[in-house]
Amino acid sequence: MGSGQQTPTRRQLLNAIGLMGGTAALYQMMTTFGHAAETRFDGPPNLSGARKGASVIVLGAGLAGMLAAYELEKAGYKVRILEYQNRPGGRNWSLYGGDTYTEMGGATQHVKFAKGNYLNPGPWRIPHHHRTLLHYCKAFGVALEPFIQFNHNAYVHTTEAFGGAPQRFRSLAADFEGNVAELLGKAVDQKALDTRLTPEDVDRLKEALRSWGMLDENMRYTKGLRSSSHRGFDLPPGGGVNGAPKPSDLFPFDEVLKSGVWAQMAFFMNDEFQTTMFQPVGGMGKIGEGFGRKVGHLITYNAKVTKLHQDRSGVTVSYTDVAKGGAAVEAKADYCVCTIPLSVLSQIENNLSEKKNAAIQAVPYSGQVKIGLEMRRRFWEEDADIYGGHSFTNQQIGLVSYPNNNFFQDGPAVLLGAFASGAGGFNLAGMTPEERIEVALKEGSVFHPESYRKEFLSGASVAWSRVPWAMGCCARWNEQTRRDHYQELVALEDRVVLAGEHASYVGCWMEGSLLSALDAITRLHKRALEA
Repeated sequence: MGSGQQTPTRRQLLNAIGLMGGTAALYQMMTTFGHAAETRFDGPPNLSGARKGASVIVLGAGLAGMLAAYELEKAGYKVRILEYQNRPGGRNWSLYGGDTYTEMGGATQHVKFAKGNYLNPGPWRIPHHHRTLLHYCKAFGVALEPFIQFNHNAYVHTTEAFGGAPQRFRSLAADFEGNVAELLGKAVDQKALDTRLTPEDVDRLKEALRSWGMLDENMRYTKGLRSSSHRGFDLPPGGGVNGAPKPSDLFPFDEVLKSGVWAQMAFFMNDEFQTTMFQPVGGMGKIGEGFGRKVGHLITYNAKVTKLHQDRSGVTVSYTDVAKGGAAVEAKADYCVCTIPLSVLSQIENNLSEKKNAAIQAVPYSGQVKIGLEMRRRFWEEDADIYGGHSFTNQQIGLVSYPNNNFFQDGPAVLLGAFASGAGGFNLAGMTPEERIEVALKEGSVFHPESYRKEFLSGASVAWSRVPWAMGCCARWNEQTRRDHYQELVALEDRVVLAGEHASYVGCWMEGSLLSALDAITRLHKRALEA
């Protein structure tokens, strides 16, 4: 929309409304691509009747691998896990003060956060309907607390509207809804809606629009106490002789449309992001630790898998000790559950079928970048009344997310200063860790210009395309690759089955990893019983 154009055309308005209202279509597309889906969990698997002495080797001590090992051992299998890193959890990971992290290319970061503060480089929130993960968190003693996804008082920023000044989400959303309600009300009066509406339906719809959009008695969206009760007051209600509130000015509707606030409104309507969401107390890595407590005795750490070979007698895995070096060691078992990310598995020598390897190599991985910024004080709470949630921007950092724990406390706290994807993630990944911090400070200052740099203490970043043991954040299927390769990828091939978020329709979520692991070991168990 041109800067000189004051009134949006009907086509532009309907396009904006359609983008907000088209969430169901967007969600269906995301499900097809494997980025979102309703999850299915009916309880732990029934693996009864395991043959005595039957053995399984699990590759990878991420959540999928550890859950597979836990349920297989419980069923009576002899299980061993080989893990490249020196810790459990895989992409379920938190960086704390005192940690050291070296990315591909050799850049090493020494995390300086205060005790108890952390950055979650990978997963950072749990939807309320991810029942598999919630079940095992409870079973394994992982304490959870609310994750505040939706905060009306956070900001929306775009360089395309309001002269680049950020605005509160609540005000933009209220003005969008109010103007849309007024326009729909006019359509009702002009009998422009479908004639299937009865006179009673029309009356009910008008009343609904008046209530939803905070319209006045004339079905107009105007400055006043009704609209301000949604968008915020210039002077909020108080006590005593000067307690009367003052309503706030409405934004020009063309600026509201330019802001793209409807994209954030649709984002929060997405099934995966609806309340209530959760996070582990003390950092996302607590989940990996909780799983690790159950299967830690099965894990060989620092084991870099170099070869996977199967034949009629079993599975042989060659690996080296990345901590001590030395020659390759062989581990043998009857069966194998492989949860290694496809980005890494595609580089490991194996004798899997040509079709299986084609499927492994067909799926690219995304390259998100996360940046944690530790601030001297919680200025977003003290100065801006923001408690949890996200402020969005069209800059390359993508968003700023505020911590959901330790509200009102003094002392340092860590902001998520960037969750960058697409071009922003690509650009940030090509920078040094120090350069990423500088970009995060510069772009995040748009939300809190008085405090951002002044209160900054230290930072840490993870560019997933540079993570040595994953080489990407998560698998990115599309409609074509799903059709051509998905069933081949997840199929049990003789003695080997793959599991992980890449082997699910709940892509990029921990829930997908767990559901794929349960499905894989159920099929593997059936094969073992038939052998």
